[in-house]
Amino acid sequence: MKIMTCPINGPRLISEFAYWGECKTMPDPGESSDAQWADYVFNKSGAPGLKHEWWCHTPSNTWFIAVRDTQSDVIEKTFLYGQQ
Repeated sequence: MKIMTCPINGPRLISEFAYWGECKTMPDPGESSDAQWADYVFNKSGAPGLKHEWWCHTPSNTWFIAVRDTQSDVIEKTFLYGQQ
């Protein structure tokens, strides 16, 4: 069984977590074109490698960031937003 470490609750079964996508920097709403917004909302980087991703520990509703190697599916580390 695969284990993921929640920054608040410690190691838990992966079935307790929900994946919410890659962390991306939001474009400035006042200065962005429609094409830039469409790219931000709809396009993803599919290249394998280390990705910063949003995850949620659903029993406690703890949102955090996981650094995961998408090629090997190994979770390098997890941390709360703002605590890199």
